[in-house]
Formats: sequence, C-alpha cells, structure tokens
Amino acid sequence: MNDTQIIDTYITKLFNSGGKNRKQFALKEHEVKRIVLEARQIFLSQPMLLELHAPIKICGDIHGQFHDLLRLFDEGGFPPLSNYLFLGDFVDRGKMGLEVVCLLFCYKIKYPDNFFLLRGNHECFTINQVYGFYHECLKKYSVNVWKIFCDCFQCLPLSAIIDDKIFCVHGGLSPELDDIDRIKKIARPTEVDDDGLLCDLLWSDPSETFYGWHENLRGVSYTFGADIVEEFCDEMNLDLICRAHQVVDDGFEFFANQRLVTIFSASNYCGEFDNCGAMMNVSEELDCDFSILKPKKETVSFFSTNLPPTPPKNRYNKNKRNKNRYNNNRPFGAAVTSVAISVTQRTFDYDIETSKIPNDYLRLGTEKFLYIGDALCDSILGFLGRDRKKSRTK
Repeated sequence: MNDTQIIDTYITKLFNSGGKNRKQFALKEHEVKRIVLEARQIFLSQPMLLELHAPIKICGDIHGQFHDLLRLFDEGGFPPLSNYLFLGDFVDRGKMGLEVVCLLFCYKIKYPDNFFLLRGNHECFTINQVYGFYHECLKKYSVNVWKIFCDCFQCLPLSAIIDDKIFCVHGGLSPELDDIDRIKKIARPTEVDDDGLLCDLLWSDPSETFYGWHENLRGVSYTFGADIVEEFCDEMNLDLICRAHQVVDDGFEFFANQRLVTIFSASNYCGEFDNCGAMMNVSEELDCDFSILKPKKETVSFFSTNLPPTPPKNRYNKNKRNKNRYNNNRPFGAAVTSVAISVTQRTFDYDIETSKIPNDYLRLGTEKFLYIGDALCDSILGFLGRDRKKSRTK
C-alpha cells in the first residue's frame, strides 16, 4: 500500500472503533508512532503563523470527546469536503483523546493544505501529564507514546490569519504582541514558559470586568479588556479575533462589540456544564454562521482528578445569565467592519448514528469517500448507520 492508502486504513480503524472508549485502542503502537512522526514533519514544514483562506470551518476545544468530533464532521462535511481549522486542546478530560488526536493528525497528513491544527494550552506536557492524556497513553500504550506526542505538540503552529482579517489563536492576546510577525519568529520545537508571548497566546482570557491588562484568576497570564481587543484589531487592520479556551453556554459567545468570539466545541463539557458545542462556518465572503452542537443526554466518562476543568466564562456569576449575551452595541447580524461578517446560527441535536443528512450531501459525500477507497467509504457510512449502495440511489 502507498502512504495515502495506509492513512486511509488508520482512519478506517478509528471509525470501526465505533466511537466507544475501549481499553484496547484501534491502532497499534507502531501505527500511532508513524502518524505522530509524519504529522510532526508537516507541522514543521508550515509556518508558526498560518496564512489561510476562506471558506473554512473553525472548531474550538474538543478535549477527548471523540463522538463530538465526529458529530462536527458529520455536520460540516468530512474532509476534504470542507476546510478545517482547530484551535487546540484536543486532549485531556475526555477519555478518547488518543482517538481525537490520531484522527486529526491523519487528516492533517492526508490533506496538509486543507486541514489545520493550532496548539492549545493542553498540548503541553506539564498540563496533559495531570489532566488525563498521560494516563490515557499509559493505559492504552506506554509512556513512550505520550513522549512522542508531547514532542509533536511542541511543533504545532500557534495562530492563523484568515484572509488578513480574522486572527485565530487558542487563548488570546499578549502585551508583547505589538506585531503579529513576532509569532513567526518563535522557534520550534518549543515548550511553554510560565510567562511571555507564547504563554499568553495559549492562556490569556478576555475580561468583561476590567479594561486594559489585569491579573488572570487562573494564576497564569493575563485578562484583557474590550479596549485592548478593539485597539489590537484597529492597529492590525483585523475584523475579528477568534479564540477558544473557555466554556460558553451556547458554544460561541461574542465580546468587545463583536470584535472577538469564543468558540468551544465540546458539548456538555466534563459531563457537568450542559453547554452546547459550536463550529464557526466562514464563507468565502467572510460571512460567519454557527453550527450548534446540543449536549447529548447519555453519560460520558471523563478522567477524574482533583483539579478543576477549563473554567467557563462568567464562572463567578454562573447563576446569573448575561441577558446581553453577545455584547451587542449594534443589531445582531450587523457588519462587524468593512468585511461585513454576518452572524446567524443553526442547531443540530442528532446523534451521529441516526442523523439524516440532505440527499445532495450524501451523494457528494459518497463520491468523495469512494474516491479515497471503498473500505473507508463503507466504514464511515456504516458508522453513520447508512448503506453505501442505498446512499448512491437517493
């Protein structure tokens, strides 16, 4: 088999796992190592600051919730039907971080110029050693697998700019980010220090309470006010900052007069927040809408630690919902700036096994899957509860 066929085989195995957490992982250790090493080479071959183009779909934290990842692909179109950008935090908390990161890496290898991953604060050995990924690697493989993942995580890009107008990062801004080109100069592989530009990009948060820069209650990095966001966007000629890093009730939430949006894609995070997940769909014209992933009712297992999960926004007023959810000083859906980013939302609450996708999507999707191999096509459609022959006749 050639390299593409081998990657297809790995993807098929991940789908054949049925989306269920198992002690015996779908891939063998040498297969996982091959995936990680190939992905690492691709990450290093591409810049630290990715320059991307719309249309593209942007996803926030996944945190080992493999089933949510598949639901997002089912809604947005499995690669290469759509271009994707993930904002980091693939692992920890959820018990299927290996499935999540291996599938993401496989798609990165297969479609390096259409599928993009940024580093999150959990793609760091000091964090994922404590929050679950280390123990997951030990349970399913060995400490060596965890080490090669951590080495690969140190090579992930930190940020992306879409058509020079949308700045994407996991955490937020930094007082040291006076020029976006500074990100390009960060050498890789690199670990995350306790402070500085790299730390801030992965850890900082917007604040609805304070203006300017302020101490972050996480104990790491800063919070920044709406004034910082608008000043940064104006100076860099940006229309929108897109980040993840915090749980938000609806899966997405605007800040600073719609100049910043937080996206979180893991629904019912840690089985206790009952939050929606979301995916931002950016059209070629830079219009944005959101696919909302409703939380599933079934119980999902998570790694148990004595440490708190990723804190939600407004966590100190969680019993008082913000009536002005999107910080709108203008009508919801109005243009942000000259690029006219419009905002609508659509909700999907189906299970991936029983979802009903429009027939034209099925036909298009089937043709794409057939192109990359009958076995992979059958595996994906089977996971979705469909028959390939029947799908072709619809």
